[in-house]
Amino acid sequence: MIELLQITNDPAFARRCDALPGMRLFVDLERLGKAERQAGLNTFISAHELEDVARIKAVLRHSRLMVRVNPLNAASAAEIEAVLARGADLLMLPMFRTAAELAEFSRLVAGRVPIVPLLETAAALASLEQWAGTPGLEEVFVGLNDLHLSLGCRFMFEPLALGHVDRVAEVARRHGLRFGFGGIARLDEGLLPGRDVLGEHVRLGSQAVILSRTFHRADGASAFESEVAALREAEQALSARAPAQQEADHRHVLSRIAQLAGRTAGAEATGA
Repeated sequence: MIELLQITNDPAFARRCDALPGMRLFVDLERLGKAERQAGLNTFISAHELEDVARIKAVLRHSRLMVRVNPLNAASAAEIEAVLARGADLLMLPMFRTAAELAEFSRLVAGRVPIVPLLETAAALASLEQWAGTPGLEEVFVGLNDLHLSLGCRFMFEPLALGHVDRVAEVARRHGLRFGFGGIARLDEGLLPGRDVLGEHVRLGSQAVILSRTFHRADGASAFESEVAALREAEQALSARAPAQQEADHRHVLSRIAQLAGRTAGAEATGA
């Protein structure tokens, strides 16, 4: 079962998530540089606060709580202590570039909780083999929003089509680490539909994905639970595919990404 990551600072919604199997709650404290990096993109910019960590932790009975802190900086030690004091079960480090940065973060955490490095820079991708063995790591998560920008790609899922995500999955397996990537929309929504994205997660043996905002928009009190149930059914069906069908589906996804990247390039050229 792929672990579904839900970003929220709403305790009532977190309680609903916690009642479902295979969920991980996610409080996002990252601020430094994010608005500038993702300017003009329809991406999530968090307004979460430090006290949200304790508020969400207090309602959880089954799910772990992951907190994304800021990129390594002069205040990281104090931020790590504050987040751990409020009950974080895992810490995610964004926007690192070198093995030395991740090693310093690991030193500050000192084995108290597992670390999830968020691979979202070209430099981190290039140095993957150097930092994958860092003490304290549990999971490598690929952040496609910033990674595709760092690589100069035109469409968010291009790193998947270029084989970068496959390589990360293989290195993570070799080091005994969990692996996940990107976000997912409802099954039949999104430029690259959620069903296609889910198929790639199954193909790669992914163990984690972030649920997009489409899963909990206001279209019915039980819509979230229904959409998650539909995702789980699709996950089971996709896991049962024959190798030939899985490969055919993969080729379809590659073709679709190429089309979307081309369309994005055309839009940029015409100013659309």
